[in-house]
Amino acid sequence: MNVPLLDLKAQFQPIRAEIMAELQTVCDEQGFILGPRVVAFEESMATYIGSRYAIGCASGSDALLLSLMAMGVKAGDEVITVPFTFFATAGAIARLGAKPVFVDIQPDTFTIDPQLIVRAITSRTRAIMPVHLFGQCADMVGINEIATRNKLSVIEDACQAIGAGQQGKRAGVLGDTGCFSFFPTKNLGGFGDGGLITTDDKTLADSMAMLRVHGSQVRYLHEAVGINSRLDALQAAVLTIKLKYLDQWTEGRRKNAERYRQLFAKTKHADRVTLPHTTPGNFHVYNQFTVRVSKRDELRAFLKEKGVGTEVYYPLPMHLQNCYRELGHQKGSFPLSEQAAQEVMSIPIYAELTEAQQVYVVEMIGEFYERC
Repeated sequence: MNVPLLDLKAQFQPIRAEIMAELQTVCDEQGFILGPRVVAFEESMATYIGSRYAIGCASGSDALLLSLMAMGVKAGDEVITVPFTFFATAGAIARLGAKPVFVDIQPDTFTIDPQLIVRAITSRTRAIMPVHLFGQCADMVGINEIATRNKLSVIEDACQAIGAGQQGKRAGVLGDTGCFSFFPTKNLGGFGDGGLITTDDKTLADSMAMLRVHGSQVRYLHEAVGINSRLDALQAAVLTIKLKYLDQWTEGRRKNAERYRQLFAKTKHADRVTLPHTTPGNFHVYNQFTVRVSKRDELRAFLKEKGVGTEVYYPLPMHLQNCYRELGHQKGSFPLSEQAAQEVMSIPIYAELTEAQQVYVVEMIGEFYERC
């Protein structure tokens, strides 16, 4: 049996006619950059997230960058985040000449450990950037308490967490800004790159809207040195349609996650696989279903032979990447992040996954451990 890690074709086919008709309309209109379609999508996203403002941009990476720019983060400043994340988290900080200050993760959720944040704060700290990794919110109550006491901004890296929630509020309104990615493999994915920032702060919203168009509010007049990071109308058209189905797809992922729990509980080698933990009060959207396993690389090779797609998010923490050597970290600096990088493996979780496919995935994992 073939079970791909993600099957975008299975998601696309039921809504193909709807999307293609809308794309044809955009092509007939010949309006491709920002414009009324993007505005309408921004308004729909603000309503969905529960924020006052939403600003579309070219990518999730730019959403992080624009947030930092609007908050005035500059060279020499420090921003606290985690080393166990996608590169864009730390990359956005470094792009401004600021210093990413890493603290380790909690081992069960893979998100930043608030207890470690306090000792990382210095006179140069400007912001905290928690990552809602794999579709689950970090401990925003604890993070916001620390931020408030120390007068720090909070930027949610929610690029993997659209629709996720904590204590009844959605990711994106749990900090000063929330940053989202519409990369095609995300739970809400476009037909290319795209991103969005949410906030309740009008000053920040106006600043980010200006900075995304080269720091301009009036054409050819520039208030600041911004960047070119505009959301395309074609992407807005696709995303507007997909947004109608997002909650349905999320429930499909959550249903599949629960089925995995039931299936793994029945296996003889359940102790070899640590399933995702959900913190009470959190609403997990399972952008990935990430497990910890023993003999990870050997297991992945076996599953590949059996037609099961897997991926490792992420095999090398940021503090050990060559481009951050100057930060002076060594192997062992953040042991929980390093351990996670050696043990995690993501398996298929998309909404269109069938029960038979899930049974097969679990059976193949069990077969591997039988042979060990």
